[in-house]
Amino acid sequence: MMRIKYAFLCLLVWCFSSCHSGKYPENVDGTDSLLFYVNPVSTGFLGRHVLFHQGMYYCIQGWMSGIYLRVAEDVTLLKEKEFRNVWTSADPSVGNIDDAELHYIDSKWYVYFTGNDNNLDNRCIYVLENDSPDPLKGTFRLKGRIDTDKENHVAMFSTVFQQDGRLYLVWCGWPSRRIYEETQCIYIAEMENPWTLSSERVLISKPEYEWECQWVGIDGNRTAYPIYVNECPQVFRSLRQDKILLYYAASGRWTPYYCEGMLMADASADLLDSTSWKKCPVPVFSSNTADKLYAPSIVCFIPSPDETEYYYLYKVRKDLEDMFISLEKYEVCMQKVEWDKDGIPILGCPQRQDTLLRKPSGTPRANND
Repeated sequence: MMRIKYAFLCLLVWCFSSCHSGKYPENVDGTDSLLFYVNPVSTGFLGRHVLFHQGMYYCIQGWMSGIYLRVAEDVTLLKEKEFRNVWTSADPSVGNIDDAELHYIDSKWYVYFTGNDNNLDNRCIYVLENDSPDPLKGTFRLKGRIDTDKENHVAMFSTVFQQDGRLYLVWCGWPSRRIYEETQCIYIAEMENPWTLSSERVLISKPEYEWECQWVGIDGNRTAYPIYVNECPQVFRSLRQDKILLYYAASGRWTPYYCEGMLMADASADLLDSTSWKKCPVPVFSSNTADKLYAPSIVCFIPSPDETEYYYLYKVRKDLEDMFISLEKYEVCMQKVEWDKDGIPILGCPQRQDTLLRKPSGTPRANND
């Protein structure tokens, strides 16, 4: 009965989610226009993760053998800031850096990223630590590789969150080495410290619905073998803080079917019990075909500067050509979080990009000159 009620809730969220377009505010002069922005806020190279900390937005990017940061008080101006290299790998086995996230845990900065030795079957998660109050200062040091399982299966797209004084790692991984197909699943484990797991990994999501298992593009482009995808997990909470919401990207990123799914668990539940997590049976964020905005996903939630509102960043495509070879054509957009009656975000689909949107509450106007 609970599963039926949850499925019904998800269907309601999906049905009432709209691709509404905002209205242009009347009488917007040159001064007032500093309060508004238009999507996209950046190209796809902005990075997939932005962290708000003490009035500043930190955007992180892993590239080649380095980790790069940019910072701004106005999240819509991150694209104008220079990326600064804060760490470079000296170990050739820790290369092809990607999927970086920045977190502040127990008064220290930690960077989680994926690296490999030029063999994609050896992708794994690494952690950097910096004890400086400012992540652009001090020194990031490699704490090492996180051993996510005894067989060292592929692990990538990691994120961390704290609940009731316990620290958890969530990531995308393989259940086993690929042979004729590849399946990317979502796992969770508890952490002894920010670089060491204290429990076995627990599978909480695998591609099972049709909308999670698309791997052939609309133009027929496909990978050499089937790849079924659950990846890029991000953790958020309901408005009343009583639910843990885990968003993830589903289906092949090289297809227009790429979309966002969601798992939900009670905040008081045993998060290492796979039955605590309930999957929404429909996507919670998908294409706006009317405005030709495709494959929206890889969401990242951030508060407004005064922390009275929440927004979500996401990546989206505006064309269906060369999706397999032109992943860099993704753009980064931002929308305000709207909530349903149960305090669950309504994501819907991307708003049309000619819409003038109000900047997050508390955004400093002085920095927009």
